[in-house]
Amino acid sequence: MARKSFNEKLKQSKELPKVVQVTDPKTIMRYGGPNMLVAPPMAYDEQMRRVPEGKVITADDLRNYLAQKHGADFTCPLTAGIFVNIAAHASAERGEDLTPYWRTLKKEGLLNEKYPEGIQGHKTFLEREGHTVIQKGKHYYVKDYQDKEFDLNS
Repeated sequence: MARKSFNEKLKQSKELPKVVQVTDPKTIMRYGGPNMLVAPPMAYDEQMRRVPEGKVITADDLRNYLAQKHGADFTCPLTAGIFVNIAAHASAERGEDLTPYWRTLKKEGLLNEKYPEGIQGHKTFLEREGHTVIQKGKHYYVKDYQDKEFDLNS
């Protein structure tokens, strides 16, 4: 059986979105409630496409926006990470009608090593749009990313 392309994975909804109830007390305490959204990959792609040139968002911004939109307390962090990466790789796979995935950062403005072309590719895209990328130890960050954050609620 042939592997699915990233674009095929992007378009799979698997009965999503759905809000599930978690029962683990630590998870409920950490995220502020038991209602966890599992959103489809396309939901991440749609929001990532909204971020204009020169602006950025974090994966947490994206997760919080989707949870709020669906009346959930939080969004599944595991599937969110997977689906953001699927959106990025699907965009690179298409080579046209790009999703500007490079504008979506990890926590605290951290660059995503799992994006197509790795850290160097992520850095190149961001610098082309006027962002300054700095290195702290082994990690790369967008300098003052908070000043350039796009409000998904706008």
